[in-house]
Amino acid sequence: MAEHTRVRGIGEADWPAVAALEAEAYADLGLAEGERLLRTRAAAGTCFVLDLDGRTAGYVLALPYPAFRCPDLTRPEHVVHHATNLHLHDLVIARPLRRRGLGGLLAGHLADTARRRGFTTVSLVAVGDKEPFWRALGYRAHHGTPLPAGYGADAVYMTAEAAAHPSQTRRPAC
Repeated sequence: MAEHTRVRGIGEADWPAVAALEAEAYADLGLAEGERLLRTRAAAGTCFVLDLDGRTAGYVLALPYPAFRCPDLTRPEHVVHHATNLHLHDLVIARPLRRRGLGGLLAGHLADTARRRGFTTVSLVAVGDKEPFWRALGYRAHHGTPLPAGYGADAVYMTAEAAAHPSQTRRPAC
């Protein structure tokens, strides 16, 4: 049976599933933020869930944020930034569905959204040894960029030009 995959805007009913996926992905790394903090990083029109046969299989949260800065994982976001940089705060695929190209699908959808909405760059903080994944999607590491301590010693700030992102059809394993 073929799976039906759809990327759609995040809705109120999605938050419990998003928080559960986030906890599953980051608890072992000590990076789990929980639903309350995740909600403060959700900007209208730049946060999506991956719906696979009617269940939440993944999500991406992104918000306008000044370049070479990122949210502190221990504090809520109270300021709406008006920036030309879109910060990809979090992208998670459910553990049993990883390495099927779904992370690349979500990243591509966000890149298309960034271009359509006029962002010039997309940034992120790679954690958990994910720098190679993001590099394959066109991101460049900025190892000297200071990050809040909560991201961990191996975290790397990365950027890509919004117009330079590979096509959504390119789907590296995640």
